[in-house]
Amino acid sequence: MKLLLSGRALTAGAVAVATLVTGGSAAGAATAPAHPVADATTAAAPDIPIANVKAHLSQLQSIASANGGNRAHGRAGYQASLNYVKAKLDAAGFTTRVQQFTASGRTGYNLIADWPGGDANQVVMAGSHLDSVTSGPGINDNGSGSSAVLETALAVARSGYQPAKHLRFAWWGAEELGLVGSRYYVNSLGSAERAKISGYLNFDMIGSPNPGYFVYDDDPTIEKTFKDYFAGLGISTEIETEGDGRSDHAPFKNAGVPVGGLFSGADYRKTSAQAAKWGGTVGQPFDRCYHSSCDTTANIDDTALDRNSDAIAYAVWALSQ
Repeated sequence: MKLLLSGRALTAGAVAVATLVTGGSAAGAATAPAHPVADATTAAAPDIPIANVKAHLSQLQSIASANGGNRAHGRAGYQASLNYVKAKLDAAGFTTRVQQFTASGRTGYNLIADWPGGDANQVVMAGSHLDSVTSGPGINDNGSGSSAVLETALAVARSGYQPAKHLRFAWWGAEELGLVGSRYYVNSLGSAERAKISGYLNFDMIGSPNPGYFVYDDDPTIEKTFKDYFAGLGISTEIETEGDGRSDHAPFKNAGVPVGGLFSGADYRKTSAQAAKWGGTVGQPFDRCYHSSCDTTANIDDTALDRNSDAIAYAVWALSQ
């Protein structure tokens, strides 16, 4: 998630498509226990194996460690991260494309992946930013969202899911510089193409080590979908306010696209009322390593990551039927 204020000058360049390859290892195959769902309409939504999501996080950590400690825009670590995700999607049967732009004098990339089939006039999108800040590997911010969205996409492929609506997944570049990649994508669409997006779901920081369970209160249908899922688990949620306008849903919302999403908290501090609902430590940040070098694989709460990953799949299945 980007800082509230950004003083950097941002520019956008031409669209290009690149072919990228990676030698990343396959994710683990362990399966987490099944979680309840709120109603029968989404019974087909799969459990997302937490071991698989964490395997992706380990790969992103290794990439950062091998590339100066970060996966930031315009750096080798970001390109290697994109290569890793793209290779997984290509092997699973997605149609992928890479969109190129320029920000702060460096080349950036968005990755877009379409699942074949579904009504092209009704597109459900799920996305996350793939870049980190320069000061750390960005495993919670935002390897967590990126890995969960990736594993949800791979679950679509494994299940052979054929939804009524068209499914599209995205990984954004240069979010930390001011939502550059997602804004570039939205601006690259004509009004007719934007109108085809029936919903954009955003996932930025979903494994915070002192987690909260926050739901965006933008589109009522999307909001209710997430709340229904957590209600089925007996988990209270709160409206997300800390990151409002600070992540990649904002360009979609500003263009009139219905948006929603999940968040587990950044540098705001957990109140006693929140700790009573969710556990954790009162008075401490939801993520003490926000935008820091300690945002590593040790900076993840497995329970929050597991629940939020399953909620992503629940929403993707529910909203695409």
